[in-house]
Amino acid sequence: MLNGLLGKKLGMTRIFTEDGRWIEVTFLEAGPCMVVQRKTQAQEGYDAVQIGYGEANKRRLTKPLQGHFKKAGVPAKRALREFRVEKESELKPGDEVRVDIFKAGDRVDISGTSKGKGFSGGVKRHGWSGGPGSHGSNFHRAVGSIGQSADPGRVIKGKTMPGHMGDLGVTTQNLEVVNVDPTKNLMVVRGSVPGAPGGLVVVKKTVKVATRSPKKGAK
Repeated sequence: MLNGLLGKKLGMTRIFTEDGRWIEVTFLEAGPCMVVQRKTQAQEGYDAVQIGYGEANKRRLTKPLQGHFKKAGVPAKRALREFRVEKESELKPGDEVRVDIFKAGDRVDISGTSKGKGFSGGVKRHGWSGGPGSHGSNFHRAVGSIGQSADPGRVIKGKTMPGHMGDLGVTTQNLEVVNVDPTKNLMVVRGSVPGAPGGLVVVKKTVKVATRSPKKGAK
């Protein structure tokens, strides 16, 4: 059994639970994905499958990638990712993996690329407090002093500064699967997912399940 899928973020909304509460959820299109390559302990040194998701224009791919898909007998895919599997797994190139590998109540880790903010100042990027807001200070959102004078005479490593913000790989862990619709390849998870609508996401069964420790003194 595969423990993950590729998909894309569709957007966020809120739904009402059976007891009348509303919760924020994210809709994902998870799969269908096709197995492109099966890797084995004997040949590659580990057991895994490479799966592909989304449609791609064959003419825009490099010759090696075109040959890779042709060898597997599958159409060109937008994205490729590897997932570890057990040695006994019967998945082979051409097999289809759908969202029904998940079910309501499962916990998943979702990885995506955060929204790019471009070049941002320190107030936006790091939450600096900034200077006085009144008129005449001439110091509102500027950088200001960034180091010492003679000793040590340099900028300390790790100093927060303006710079490129966002557009980074982000993983949100331990999200709850609220609902799964195999007929439409839809997955609904509670909470937010990294990235903008339409962005590629990787959904995996969680590796760290959150547990609540009992309150002090509770029986």
